[in-house]
Amino acid sequence: MNTADILIVGAGAAGLMAASELANTGKKVIVLEADNRIGGRIHTQYDATTGEYTELGAEFVHGDLPVTIGLLNEAGIPYRSASAEMVQYDEGAFVENESFIEHWDLLIDKLNSLQQDVSIEEFMLKEFPDDEYARMRTSVRQFVSGYDTADPQKASSFALRKEWQSEDDSAQHRVAGGYVTLLNYLAGECKSNNGQIFLNAIVKDIYWSPGKVSAITADGTAYHAQQIVLAVPLGVLKAGEGQTGGIAFHPPLKAHAEAIQGMGFGSVIKILLEFDEAFWYSEETEVRIGRSLDNMGYLLSQEEIPTWWTQFPERSNIFTGWIGGPDAEAKKEKTDEEILVQALQSLANIFRLSVEELQQRLKAWKVVNWTAKPFTLGSYAYDTVNALVCRNTLNTPIDDTLFFAGEYLYEGTAMGTVEAALTSGRGVAEMIIS
Repeated sequence: MNTADILIVGAGAAGLMAASELANTGKKVIVLEADNRIGGRIHTQYDATTGEYTELGAEFVHGDLPVTIGLLNEAGIPYRSASAEMVQYDEGAFVENESFIEHWDLLIDKLNSLQQDVSIEEFMLKEFPDDEYARMRTSVRQFVSGYDTADPQKASSFALRKEWQSEDDSAQHRVAGGYVTLLNYLAGECKSNNGQIFLNAIVKDIYWSPGKVSAITADGTAYHAQQIVLAVPLGVLKAGEGQTGGIAFHPPLKAHAEAIQGMGFGSVIKILLEFDEAFWYSEETEVRIGRSLDNMGYLLSQEEIPTWWTQFPERSNIFTGWIGGPDAEAKKEKTDEEILVQALQSLANIFRLSVEELQQRLKAWKVVNWTAKPFTLGSYAYDTVNALVCRNTLNTPIDDTLFFAGEYLYEGTAMGTVEAALTSGRGVAEMIIS
């Protein structure tokens, strides 16, 4: 019952992708998931009463990504465009279709001339130290923190240069029924080929030698195999053995443990607010702020909770807030109620309403503090200056017995995405099969 060819720790996108591919070749697979659900940082919440769903974790397909789109088509899961107008609220005014970072072309030119990688913070202070660039420095820090959920003092300038030059902002999609439909498909493929998935299986210890591995869960259950795939978030691998999600290796890992600590892993808090109506589209709001927001999909600001988005083109009553990077890390210990107050105050400032009125109009709310969740401990990976060397180490199996998989091991331009996780999971499966 507890013996397999391959153990997979983690039933997120990378783990289930690897499990599906391996089980399909006839390998006996056991997946051990610490949480009470599959999905990892994908968490779709479904309301049986209304038939609506909300994404508590990953929400967008950021581009026409080959692995994700290919799987959705294979599974017959529809998806729709999430492309929409991006609006900036700055110094009391709403602006769209303008560069959100001043001197953007100059910034890219300087990045292209960079010969030795440094953190983006060091780069900005060296290349743009004058007061005339203060606003640009602030905007870059906010973008790196918000979009990449990264610490600007650690994030690689080379990696950001690559990301900024290859982005396709026009292609954004949402998965019909939520991202979990794709994970359910992969789990179904695994199970249909005799794979097993155990929930609430918190792996605490891994004992290994070449060609032999045992995973011991918190309740003392032992699972045995010839190989194991570690498909848990990087934040969990970084955790100490005494933390809830931490895993101890026997014998301890050396080079791989150092590589894990050398990788960057971000912080994020997501806030979902459901109001009695989508007031941001109303005529009353248009009159009050002096313009229409009818096509607004994304809203950037300088507020405490700086980033917001709608469900455009749907006229949903849900407004989603997002804060990432060091600012999210600083709020890690705050209560959900405290973060809610900051979110409502941010919206009150933007839309020139009182917090009391927003509270009266609020029907439901949810704060998802991914940085505080014990089986996640953060958002997604970002490249540090040494990330390439660390990633090469982690992509190298240990004695053909221990393998690592996850979005943090992806080397393309879609870092930190479900695409990255799926690609890594498939890559590990192909490595094991070959």
